[in-house]
Amino acid sequence: MESQIALLRGINVGGKNNLSMNELVGYFHEKGCHNVQTYIQSGNVVFEHDKTWGASEAAEIAQAIAASKGFSPHILILSAYDWLRVIDDNPFPTDDGKALHCFFLDSTPEQPNLARLDKLKTAAESYRLAGQVFYLFAPDGIGRSKLAAAVESALGIPVTARNFNTVQKLATMLHEA
Repeated sequence: MESQIALLRGINVGGKNNLSMNELVGYFHEKGCHNVQTYIQSGNVVFEHDKTWGASEAAEIAQAIAASKGFSPHILILSAYDWLRVIDDNPFPTDDGKALHCFFLDSTPEQPNLARLDKLKTAAESYRLAGQVFYLFAPDGIGRSKLAAAVESALGIPVTARNFNTVQKLATMLHEA
């Protein structure tokens, strides 16, 4: 069995795209997954399966959700190895996991507009694009950050973000699976 992580984008946000974690676990069980666990209500799933999952399996889960809930969330699947690399490759060591955010991408951006992000960056913010992860250190938070709001359009690829506390908690869950 291979441990993996699924990140669902845009569920249970602002009263829209509501999906209980019990229902979410059920979709993964229906696809033959084992030891399915969720973390908080924002669509973080740790699971095991006999094979490595990718875009086609993510699409199957999204289609199953669409059939019963009426919306199709974007789902990104990462192997345990890739997830742990996100932690190991972190360019901004900090004890404040709420200040560091990881934006996960389906693919490496072909022509990211980093100049645009540089113009939006405050003096307190730092970022680094590393393959399929965009790291943003924002000690003042991302709620009002113009840079955070522009990441997806500047990279030209859909993203889903998690703060580093969540990234580390999911890594712990991988080890416990």
